[in-house]
Amino acid sequence: MSEVARGLVRQNFALWLTGSDSREKHEVEVRSCVIAGWTGRDRDALEAHIRELEKLGVKRPASVPIFYRVSVSRLSIAEVVEVVGNSSSGEVEYVLLQWGGRLWVGLGSDHTDREAETIDVTLSKQLCDKPIATELWAYDELREYWDELILRSFIISDGERVLYQEGTVAAMRRPSELIELYAGTGVLPEGTLMFCGTLAVHGEIRPSGSFEMELADPRRGRSIRKTYHVEPLRAQGWRMKV
Repeated sequence: MSEVARGLVRQNFALWLTGSDSREKHEVEVRSCVIAGWTGRDRDALEAHIRELEKLGVKRPASVPIFYRVSVSRLSIAEVVEVVGNSSSGEVEYVLLQWGGRLWVGLGSDHTDREAETIDVTLSKQLCDKPIATELWAYDELREYWDELILRSFIISDGERVLYQEGTVAAMRRPSELIELYAGTGVLPEGTLMFCGTLAVHGEIRPSGSFEMELADPRRGRSIRKTYHVEPLRAQGWRMKV
């Protein structure tokens, strides 16, 4: 039986894996993608994010956190994301990757179709590509000062670059807790990439033609950054003239 027939769809990415004494490019095979939702550590901040989405018609979750499986084919390192219509938007997240017997930390955007999200959250997670940055850091070297890491995102609003999200990863549950809740052990399955939750936005959730995101490590004076552009496709079918 083929790997595809058994449901083992995989995707390879050329990623930079950075530790204290090395920065090496590896061909990484991602075997599974998981999105952890409603991961806020602070109940007030979590409630604020829930209310943001309720304004858009998204139903309040029955419990938190929630884990959604997403096809690995949705992961992308491209600079352009094609979407249907103009109702999608990005949200900055830290991501975890288990690879080579080690846990790595990176940056991604759970780009989501907001209209579909009002119908079914699980469905909405499958409709848009999930951009990720090509650099990751060794988690074991960050564990002691984890809560100091900062997430930021910027969008273009009325022709100007504006801050859309900003806060420390202390707003979300720690990696060890999310891994335990999802996998039932202290280790993610090899080749698993997990999106780990986002921050409330400044203003309202809204689309943008580009999305810029950053994971900053102030203690070591370094950042992972990625910018991608959003290309809307025709929302309605059309007939080719012959």
